[in-house]
Amino acid sequence: MKPFERISNPREIRRRLRLNQQEFWSRVGVTQSGGSRYESGRTMPKPVRELLRLVHIEGIELSKAKGQDFEVVSYLKQANPRLYSRLRRAALKRNGRKR
Repeated sequence: MKPFERISNPREIRRRLRLNQQEFWSRVGVTQSGGSRYESGRTMPKPVRELLRLVHIEGIELSKAKGQDFEVVSYLKQANPRLYSRLRRAALKRNGRKR
């Protein structure tokens, strides 16, 4: 499954996290009204879905991530996908999550 396809119901994710629309959507740079439209069924662009996944599913705080971090991850994922997968699994296990 591609990362972009993992977000099928953002409203359910938001409710599980017990956040209101403003709190939930502002963390990924989307207005409350825009988020409401996505929750009502409007198609969500791939970059928004990916940000939602990174922030609310993977637990990455965007304000702390730097451009270089994303460049390194992108390079590692492309240059050595096996190592990337092993590191990702180890990080998730360390944080008490399975995937």
